[in-house]
Amino acid sequence: MRTPQGVEMARKSSRTSPLVLGLLILMAGLLCAASVYLPYRARVIFGPPAVTVGPVGLVKTSAKLLLYKGMLIEPLDPNGTQQTFVVAAGESVVSVAERLEQAGLVRSADGFITFMVYSGLDTSVQAGEFTLSPAMSSIMIAFELQDASSGDVSFVILPGWRMEEIAASLPTSGLSFSQDEFLAAARSRPVELQDWPGVSSAEGFLFPGAYLLPRTITVHELISQLVRTFNFNLTAEMRQGFSNQGLNVYQAVILASIIQREAVEAEEQPWIASVFLNRMRAGMRLGTDPTVQYALGYNANQSTWWTNPLSLQDLEFESPYNTYLYAGLPPGPISNPGLSALQAVAFPEETTYYYFRARCDGTGLHAFAETFEQHIQNACR
Repeated sequence: MRTPQGVEMARKSSRTSPLVLGLLILMAGLLCAASVYLPYRARVIFGPPAVTVGPVGLVKTSAKLLLYKGMLIEPLDPNGTQQTFVVAAGESVVSVAERLEQAGLVRSADGFITFMVYSGLDTSVQAGEFTLSPAMSSIMIAFELQDASSGDVSFVILPGWRMEEIAASLPTSGLSFSQDEFLAAARSRPVELQDWPGVSSAEGFLFPGAYLLPRTITVHELISQLVRTFNFNLTAEMRQGFSNQGLNVYQAVILASIIQREAVEAEEQPWIASVFLNRMRAGMRLGTDPTVQYALGYNANQSTWWTNPLSLQDLEFESPYNTYLYAGLPPGPISNPGLSALQAVAFPEETTYYYFRARCDGTGLHAFAETFEQHIQNACR
């Protein structure tokens, strides 16, 4: 038999149970959202994780990467001078990272190790003598340690970069020419593209990837190598695929450059390609944000070439690249697409979709719709 005190305590426990349950559900929801959002943000900023990271460690590693973002992307000292750094045979990544921090080459040994593990570069550090500088970002140093040939440098171009973003990576690359020299060369039509109608610059053809380049390479030799790599990856099957969609190669590159900026996950690129191709066949405007972002150019307040979010005023920005105002493809590529985006244009999914928008789950994936009414229903509430 319960005492009056016991009855009262039971009542209080009964009253607080829903609150506790609600807090537990909220915490579970937040943990679930974090497990999706953190890896998504890390992938956007640092590229895809190595298979060795595994699903269990991905959330923790992604969280640490985002915490160290500024330390990894920004050089320790933009005016720093070069110095020799030696990696001993069999030396651990932890030891290398700690010595890099002690030498004033990276801001954080732990941040450096986290990126190495995330990217899988921790298993391929080479022994040898390297010429490094605090003017190089930690990410550039991580790639530099993959090859001990002092006459070569690692140069990385990420899919979806516009030529200005490639140029911005030059000061810490170890290459001898300036950003302005690169942009001048890229904005002129390379010899390899002279016979292509409509092509006025190398934008769209600077093929993304990791390149091992001699330090003595000239700017025109670099542009030539990037374009040749594009041509090498452009198979006869892909050319036929472009033709099957009613596109020439240049038009396909323009569309691929848009898809590259729209899709976070490569698996969605053929679906997004289908939407744009369906719109073009129906005479609809493409209505895609990345083309407006390209037209707007550099946003000094956000320190990015890709203004986000766009305002209603931005969507009215007068430019032939604004696909909200003008039908058809923009005059040229808006970025340099990777192989998967080009393949998506050549071999798109066959769908009846005309619309897509970001899902509300923070994954960066998209919800597709056939009608505008369905598209509105897919909006976040």
